[in-house]
Amino acid sequence: MRLAVGAGELASQASRRLRGGEGVVTRGRVVLALDPGALSQLAAGRRVVLVTGTNGKTTTAHLLAAALRTLGPVAHNDSGANMVDGAVAALAAQRDAPLAVLEVDELHLGRIADAVAPAVVVVLNLSRDQLDRGAEVAAVAASVQDALGRQPDTRIVANRDDPVVVAAVAGRPHVTWVAAGATWSGDTAVCPACGRRLTTAAEWSCRCGLSRPPAAFEFREGVVHGARTTTPLHLQLPGRFNVGNALAAMAAAQLLGVAPGDSAAAMADVQSVAHRYATVRHGRHELRLLLAKNPAGWAEMLPLVRNCPALLVVVNAREADGRDTSWLWDVPFEDLAPRTVVGASGERAADVGLRLSYAGIRHDTEADPLAAVERLPPGVVAVVANYTAFADLWHRLAGSAAR
Repeated sequence: MRLAVGAGELASQASRRLRGGEGVVTRGRVVLALDPGALSQLAAGRRVVLVTGTNGKTTTAHLLAAALRTLGPVAHNDSGANMVDGAVAALAAQRDAPLAVLEVDELHLGRIADAVAPAVVVVLNLSRDQLDRGAEVAAVAASVQDALGRQPDTRIVANRDDPVVVAAVAGRPHVTWVAAGATWSGDTAVCPACGRRLTTAAEWSCRCGLSRPPAAFEFREGVVHGARTTTPLHLQLPGRFNVGNALAAMAAAQLLGVAPGDSAAAMADVQSVAHRYATVRHGRHELRLLLAKNPAGWAEMLPLVRNCPALLVVVNAREADGRDTSWLWDVPFEDLAPRTVVGASGERAADVGLRLSYAGIRHDTEADPLAAVERLPPGVVAVVANYTAFADLWHRLAGSAAR
């Protein structure tokens, strides 16, 4: 394994020098090619937390890693590489860290959990994503349920507001329920347990017995109410959804020995996550960078951008994004303020433009995001991009700043 890790490091360095990216996935793939059992070996002796769900994995993992660093070094796949090679790369890069926080793709949870025997698994939400790859939501939920069933001693932190999560986790021992919120209800018109129509009021329930559990952690008027504790929470990250992510991170950190007050203080220092929520000056514009990659993500993002004077929507459809862009039709762009100036951009700018046209939103269409920015009025621009579009735009902005 030592030889495999050394070879992975050399390959990662070569990838960076050849401008093939950060070299994270390359490192992991080389290690696995030379030692297929490396993940189990690298995880041995550590307390590992896995964070999974359709949306919020990256942010929750960053917040949790910040909280756990109050105990000591933490291995963390902070680049967002959330499959097996990314987990291997993170553990190989930080071999002496006694704690690990690994963001995990929902469909890879079983394989990674089997290898690392996690102390805690955080399940945030389950909804439609990458329609050509991710399968139907019920199938993803079944995969998560099966993965958790093979880890009877693992503590679980789960979102009590998502009926799909509750159905997947219900009946497991050692569950801590958090009120992490669920703005998107497009995948819960019927009960995930029995198929009856599900009431979607705040206290959702079904005649079959599936209902929203009481929360051990919830947020009210600036304060986290937990088990026998109340903790003020002040995040620099915007949005109610990030409060929900912080609740899940705080609950998981407490299971590993971090007091809620210490978690809150550590998480308050997090200003951006993998460049998300960053503000970048570009010529006459101040760009506020946001990521949304599916209808559920947009449901959370719309309140942040609804009244912005200018908005740029950037969408690609590569393998990592999902090649099917029909999800755009589930995003309620009609809710944008009529006075908002909107640009449609990215490799699938025409798809975005068509959707905006049907929503009655006046817009310009320009495939190049930086050229699209120039068409918008000077000042603040909210830029919402999906996965590869966000990464491409960030690298271009960083490159232009370096020049």
